[in-house]
Amino acid sequence: MAEESFPNLTGVFSVVPTPFDAEGNVDLPSLRRVVDLYIGAGVDGLTALGVTSEAARLSNGERALVLGTVLSHAAGRLPVVAGTTADGLQVCIERSRAAIAAGAAAVMVSPPRLAKPNMEAVIAHYRALGEEVGAEIVVQDYPPVSGFTMEASLLVRIASEVPLARTIKLEDPPTPLKVARILALSAGAPLRILGGLGGVFLLEELVAGAAGTMTGFAYPEMLVSIVSEFRAGRAAHAADLFYRYVPLMRFEFQEGIGIAIRKEVLRRRGALANAGVRAPGAPLDGGTQSALESILTWMKERQGAEWISV
Repeated sequence: MAEESFPNLTGVFSVVPTPFDAEGNVDLPSLRRVVDLYIGAGVDGLTALGVTSEAARLSNGERALVLGTVLSHAAGRLPVVAGTTADGLQVCIERSRAAIAAGAAAVMVSPPRLAKPNMEAVIAHYRALGEEVGAEIVVQDYPPVSGFTMEASLLVRIASEVPLARTIKLEDPPTPLKVARILALSAGAPLRILGGLGGVFLLEELVAGAAGTMTGFAYPEMLVSIVSEFRAGRAAHAADLFYRYVPLMRFEFQEGIGIAIRKEVLRRRGALANAGVRAPGAPLDGGTQSALESILTWMKERQGAEWISV
C-alpha cells in the first residue's frame, strides 16, 4: 500500500459514548451533542462503537443507527473509526465492509475470542480482514475484550504482514514499556501506536513514541492540550498539564463504573440528557457521586482560568 494512502490516525481520537434516554433507548440528540463537544474540543478524530461505547450491549440495528448518526453528524469535519470486533470472521468482515461503505475512515478490531488462542490464527484473522475489507484496520490490543494478550512481536508481525493493519490501539499495561518494545522491533517500519486506558499513561506513552491516544475521556480538551504541547517540543509544559489533569483521568478510569462516571461528567457538561448505562452496568452510587463532585470542585479551584482552555 502506498504511503500516501496510510490514513492520518494520529493525535487525539475520542471514543464516543452511546447515550440512552430514561427508557433505555438510544438518545440521538445527546449523541449529536457529544460529537459536537468532542469536535469543539479540537480532537483529531472520533471512534464509534468502541468498548466504552457499550457496543456489546447494542442490537445490530442500534449499532447501525449509532454509527450512521456519528458519521452523518461529523461528516466533513473529522474522520471516524468504527469498532467492528466480532468472534466470527465473517461477521467481522460484514461489519467492517458496512462501516467503510457508510463512510468510516477505518475499522477497529480486537482479536477474536478463541478456545486456544495462537499467533497464527490471530494473524490469519487480520490478513483475511485486510484482503476482504480493503481499508485501514486499527488493531486493538485490549486483553479484557479478546481474552488474549498480544506480545509486541505479534503486533509487529501483524503490521508487517498485513499492510492495512499498521495502527495499534495499545491497552495492555505497562503501555509505555510496550510502546517502546514495539517500536524497537519494528525497526522504523511505518507503524503507529495510540494509547487508551482513559489517558492515564498518556504522557509516558508519548515519551516512548506513541502517536497519540484513543479514549473517551470526558474532558478531551485536556488531552488535546497535552498532545499539542508535546508535539510542539514543549515537553515540560506537557508534563505540567498532564500532572494537573491526571487525578480526574484516574478517577474516571475505574473498572466497572468508569463508563457511568464518564457519562455523568458529560451530562454535567450539557452533552447528555441522561447518564444511564445499559445492564449489567449500574448507575453511580451516592458515594461515587460525592467523590466526583469533590474532585471536579478541587480541580476547578486549582486550575482557575486554565480549567478548560489552556
